[in-house]
Amino acid sequence: MNTGIIILAAGNSSRLGSPKQLLYYQGSSLLQRTVAAAETTAYVPIVLVLGAYADQILEQHPDFNINIIINDSWEKGISSSIAAGLSKMLELEADTKNVVIAVADQPFIRPEIFTELVEESQRSRKNIVASKYAETIGTPALFNEIYFDELIALNGNTGAKPLLQKYAADVATIPFELGHIDIDTQKDYNNLNHEQ
Repeated sequence: MNTGIIILAAGNSSRLGSPKQLLYYQGSSLLQRTVAAAETTAYVPIVLVLGAYADQILEQHPDFNINIIINDSWEKGISSSIAAGLSKMLELEADTKNVVIAVADQPFIRPEIFTELVEESQRSRKNIVASKYAETIGTPALFNEIYFDELIALNGNTGAKPLLQKYAADVATIPFELGHIDIDTQKDYNNLNHEQ
């Protein structure tokens, strides 16, 4: 079953004041870590959605060997990046059956998370599989093609969360123990480095 990965990295890191995609942790930028985890899997295509800091990111990471698009409408929120990424994926691979949506600020992402999402979708026969952490569910999350139209139609900055709630009966989960750790503020980043 054809599964692709969309990595969302278009935001302007408003609470941090600089591109969090380029913050380093254990020798790699957060974005590099996410791309590397995706590339280690067998899933293609991989679509990276950039926006606010696209030039800076491409300057520092000119060697990404994946499909990169620029979302000029990134200010409309994360939903616009999901739509842009999924539209590009379907342009590249029209028979994509599942898409995994990931974000670029979860430092503990690893290839196994992507694999477990796909395996759980096959095992559970559910059409959405989300990562579970800290009493919530979220990214990375897998969506079957039956939800592609709704993903493309999303608005605002809530991402795909409304679909997880609307179709709760069709959602399975996998554990992502440190998935709740993401970087939104300087304090988050300081805490991450102190925990090394």
